[in-house]
Amino acid sequence: MHIGIKTLLAASTGLLAILSWNTLTLQSDQTGSGQQATLSSQHLPAVDEAALATLLSEAIRFKTLSFDDGRRDQAAFNGFRQWLASRFPRVHQSLTLQLLNEHTLLFHWRGQAATAPVLWSAHYDVVPVIPGTEKQWQHPPFAGAVADGYVWGRGALDDKSAVVTMLSAIETQLAAGLVPGQDVWLALTHDEEVGSLQGAKAVDAYLQQQGVNISWSLDEGSYVLDGLIPGATAPVASINVAEKGYLTLELTAKAAGGHSSMPPTDTAVTILARALTRLQQAPMPGGLDGVSADFYQSLAPVLPLAQRALLANSWLFGPLLSREISKSPAGNAMLRTTTAPTMLSGSIKSNVLPIEARAVVNFRIHPRDSIADVIAHVRNVTGEPALDIQQIDGNEASKVAASDNDAFALLAAATRAVYGEMLVVPGLTLGATDSRFYGGAVQHSYRFNPMVLTNEDLAGFHGTNERISSRNLAQAVRFYQLVLTQL
Repeated sequence: MHIGIKTLLAASTGLLAILSWNTLTLQSDQTGSGQQATLSSQHLPAVDEAALATLLSEAIRFKTLSFDDGRRDQAAFNGFRQWLASRFPRVHQSLTLQLLNEHTLLFHWRGQAATAPVLWSAHYDVVPVIPGTEKQWQHPPFAGAVADGYVWGRGALDDKSAVVTMLSAIETQLAAGLVPGQDVWLALTHDEEVGSLQGAKAVDAYLQQQGVNISWSLDEGSYVLDGLIPGATAPVASINVAEKGYLTLELTAKAAGGHSSMPPTDTAVTILARALTRLQQAPMPGGLDGVSADFYQSLAPVLPLAQRALLANSWLFGPLLSREISKSPAGNAMLRTTTAPTMLSGSIKSNVLPIEARAVVNFRIHPRDSIADVIAHVRNVTGEPALDIQQIDGNEASKVAASDNDAFALLAAATRAVYGEMLVVPGLTLGATDSRFYGGAVQHSYRFNPMVLTNEDLAGFHGTNERISSRNLAQAVRFYQLVLTQL
């Protein structure tokens, strides 16, 4: 017995030592690769913040709205393209322009070498303002007001700020006589908010037809996150290396129907409700692996000691760690394919049992899963013979781009040069971007807006009082210019 206690104490002491050592030595790999791992902030160009704010203000005034029913104000879209030509003349004079499906602009800037070309992408269409909320805006949503250090209006964050800052960086470098080392392609798409089927999809098809193999691309997706990561003690730049896919299924339960005064044990509604409940109670399997593990492991240096200890010893605490992360909606979405029932329909009258009850369920697919995996999961979990499952639409999750190559290192180094030393991590975009269609022509797709995003800014996405600071605009231009000089 005495020997057993000694053995147990020795084992416990050894385990504690291992756990402590792993925690103390856990570091985020921030070394990058190649010669582009570090860039000096001393070479950052001067940028006219006021002029940038004016440009974005003018851009916001064009109501380039995308509606789900396909409506489009042609005059607004045409007017915006004409405005681009007037405000960025060197871009239009020096770069080759291909117009795709009337409104998507694809520019080609020939570099010193045609090898390893890059693609930058942004969209200029915007979502409508939620009806009835117009008076809640501090400034009218399409006035492009410049006030309190911000540019206000629909598209300020999503995504006309990227359009303006990318073009401004290229315009400035053209004026300075820069010829990039590699070919640069710039896609400004017009239908990202309604699926990208005529914009980004056409860009990818065109590049493939021309035999252009893009080494890496940069699109919207994430930001320098300030106060948005629970527990993080400092801002973190998340350069997203993948995005989730999506799948929409319609579940239809059928029954005999009849009068509500004599309901059977099971109705179409109860069958459907039971299926939805089972789906909610049995989510797709998740866990800390792949891009999810890379994201959280890279965050370790800015997390509290207790969280670092769990991450450093995920071999032991993996299940506990996954449970804790899954408690928040954002954390749960990082770890697994999510399930979200969004629409329900049944009887047309309160006293009539429906013949059919329908539910629409939306899934955001983690890169480890496929559409086929999700449908098989739904069939297995619901277990209702009377339930019909039909796919409405869907798109597989993207490929996962490398985070240990020169391209990622360049983007990380430019971020640090502009914003100072900070953690740069590979992340996962939970929504959809144009980049989901660039997989045919592009080897590595990155999703990152080089701007700071806070909790106060977050509500503006597709919501009320969308805005961006003039400072953010200037910093983004510096980032893009710095990257251009390193190509």
